[in-house]
Amino acid sequence: MSFKKRSGIALVICAPSGTGKTTLIKRLVAEFPRFAFSVSCTTRDPRPEETQGIDYDFISRDEFRQRRDAGFFAEWAEVHGHFYGTPLESTRRLLSQGRDVLFDIDVQGAAQLRRTIPGARLIFILPPSRRELERRLSERQTETPESMRIRLRAAGTELMQAHWFSIWIINDDQETAWQELRAAYIATTLSPVVQSVFLGDIMKEWTTDDV
Repeated sequence: MSFKKRSGIALVICAPSGTGKTTLIKRLVAEFPRFAFSVSCTTRDPRPEETQGIDYDFISRDEFRQRRDAGFFAEWAEVHGHFYGTPLESTRRLLSQGRDVLFDIDVQGAAQLRRTIPGARLIFILPPSRRELERRLSERQTETPESMRIRLRAAGTELMQAHWFSIWIINDDQETAWQELRAAYIATTLSPVVQSVFLGDIMKEWTTDDV
């Protein structure tokens, strides 16, 4: 399947834990075949079901630091004592092939992507209220009182960064939020910057005498 008729989109989706981001992303990827995922690097050990070079590029901490310092990553973070990073060049290659690359990351990673991939489209999914977010986290039945406090505190910190995202979606009703995310993605695919590849191709059919 060829995807070259338009430029690829780097779509960045952030949200506090419990907002419903994962469910929305799964629906987006299931409906639209253009999405691709760059193989990320990590310093953690592979799990039994994971394959080197397919699930992750498993590397040492020293190698990760060397790559990070050399500007190898589009974004990187340390999570629970392990480094994770998205290679910049492989992401650019996918975008040049017309593939859309989806980033499900935190606001720190999104801030890095604003610099390394200036054309990235940044979407922030907000909970309708603190009370509702707390209710959803409680329904998981996986949170201790302490972990709940940590997640709610982190949510407040993330919400303070929402102002520099280009699109906000309030996930009060999941179906409405899905339709808004779908519409935001489709609108992005129709922008002149994304469609410039097609315009360049079709203009070849005109001569200088025609314009």
